[in-house]
Amino acid sequence: MKKSYTLNIAGLQRELPLCPLNDEISIGAFVIFGDVELTCACARELLKIAPEHDVMITSESKGIPLIFEMARQSGVNNYIVARKMQKLYMSDVFACDVNSITTAKKQTLYLDGKDAEFMKGKRVLIIDDVISTGDSLRAIEELVAHAGGNVVGKMAILAEGDAKDREDIKYLEVLPLFNADGTEL
Repeated sequence: MKKSYTLNIAGLQRELPLCPLNDEISIGAFVIFGDVELTCACARELLKIAPEHDVMITSESKGIPLIFEMARQSGVNNYIVARKMQKLYMSDVFACDVNSITTAKKQTLYLDGKDAEFMKGKRVLIIDDVISTGDSLRAIEELVAHAGGNVVGKMAILAEGDAKDREDIKYLEVLPLFNADGTEL
């Protein structure tokens, strides 16, 4: 049984462990945390294909190092993070529920009113590490719309499963889904 998947991305190669979602389907675990080389390379390649934008937003947490590096490389001193928990410093907060395939329960994303005000009327680029079902993406789009921002692009390092067929997202590579035995679906 195959236990990993070799991913070639942004001129780099990484071995992704296969993790079962259920008895029939496994996913390649793409974790950007701690991999500075991969984060910098993917940020560089995404910026090459990014549409014109005024502000970037991601959801907590795996998109944070990527959006940070994209902002740093483009010389921008800000980005927005939709949080998984409401924090004490946040005010005029609004929220949207999301279901993620890598989380076993429903989550909620929260946007600080100050971030919403900053985004109002601006061209917003949504950034993520992996887009699978698109539910996290949908939730961020709802937050941006509620804030009065205009989504001009949706980007990820990887498109997983059916996300590869979506015409409304830009991504660097496809991450296949796997059968329980490790063969590609």
